Amino acid sequence: MRIGDEQVVRALGEWRRPGVPLLTSLAGALREAVLDGRLRTGGELPAERRLAAALGVSRGTVTAALAVLRDGGWVRTRHGSASTVRLPPRPAEPVAPLTATGETGRIDLRRAVPAAPGAAYLAATLRAAERAGPLLAEGGEPDAGLPELRALLAARYTAEGLPTRPEQILVTAGARAALALLAGHLRPRAAAVEVPTYFDALRVLRGAGARLAGCRVGTDGWDPDQLGTAFTAAAGGLAYLVPDFQNPTGALMTAATRRAVAALAARHRVTLVVDETMRGLDLRDTPRPAPRIRGAVLIGSPSKAVWGGLRVGWIRGPAALIGALRHDPLGAPLAAAPMQQLIAAELFGGEEAVLRHRRAELRRQRDHLCALLAGDGRWRFDVPPGGLALWLRLTEARADTVVARAGADGLALLPGQSFAADGTLVHHLRVPYTPPPAVLDRIAAVLDRACPRG
Repeated sequence: MRIGDEQVVRALGEWRRPGVPLLTSLAGALREAVLDGRLRTGGELPAERRLAAALGVSRGTVTAALAVLRDGGWVRTRHGSASTVRLPPRPAEPVAPLTATGETGRIDLRRAVPAAPGAAYLAATLRAAERAGPLLAEGGEPDAGLPELRALLAARYTAEGLPTRPEQILVTAGARAALALLAGHLRPRAAAVEVPTYFDALRVLRGAGARLAGCRVGTDGWDPDQLGTAFTAAAGGLAYLVPDFQNPTGALMTAATRRAVAALAARHRVTLVVDETMRGLDLRDTPRPAPRIRGAVLIGSPSKAVWGGLRVGWIRGPAALIGALRHDPLGAPLAAAPMQQLIAAELFGGEEAVLRHRRAELRRQRDHLCALLAGDGRWRFDVPPGGLALWLRLTEARADTVVARAGADGLALLPGQSFAADGTLVHHLRVPYTPPPAVLDRIAAVLDRACPRG
């Protein structure tokens, strides 16, 4: 059954969204039309050239939008044939946990975290259990990690252009545990951090006794002068940065800034710790990994892209450092449970499929929230290229006031001060877009009531 040009135009309606790329708006509108039944599954869309003419866009925009939909399983295109509308082969699993959907009574967005990909996680758990016999026959004492998982992670880094041997990998009970182990081992007197940054990282570094030196970062990037000042203040110590879809701003560090950071770390003898937990959440229409910062110690985990309940993280660094960390007294308490590591090894084999689905859903939800909040003078924001949240700059109201009002209205958020080492950012607010569109509508309505008009 063919779907006519005019039928598509009517089904999409006013699909263009201010401030949102055309191809993203088009892909989102086509998805919504399928879910609403305005476009019937099994129907063939018009040829790309005809569809572009009917919608008043370039053929390249239509081609790119259909590519996004194919990745998410919404259309099937055979060579030389039309694109057929379909639903994804399995029901879409929610990205957000129940606490962020309002199903438990409140919408809690104080942590930007995903729900588990249930089907994939359970399947990985079953596969791990089926072959756990040899592992269960061992003593279960923590070491650097299961050889299988370390080899898998080393091979992944190598395939991404960073040659890595298994002895350069140490498995931990999450990225936070990885940072705690590094901070506890290195005992830095000072640490350079971004302002804002992940609030748990601030707690870990302060707990290790480090004096924090902040460097301002916004949605438009890192302040080069403040980077230099922060690294100077942290000389001989540590720096903690999130260059890939920075938490909470979503900023992506440029190649030039990465080179500058590497030079600053070398000049001031600073151990550069790069948190890559957000690296897989590239929401650009064509994801492309950024170059890594030369000489950095890398920490990672699937907590943001897959599920925080999988308590597995890792450190990638020089073999000498990894060897020292293996014998650190904190190493055993901060190690990941062997069965969790085995599940992670199974899950990572199909991680790319999970990520493709998650990126498609997060892209749609980000664009939906941006469309709801765009053009309002009470706040400003840039559309982040990746990550899990919008970073709002309130033009008049204080963030703590808005948070208190939103809390009384059933929405829990964190103000900007929670992410600032120096207690600043009183007019900033982090708003995760992990919930589904219907919940994002409620969130926008609460923000409208909580933030008074001037």
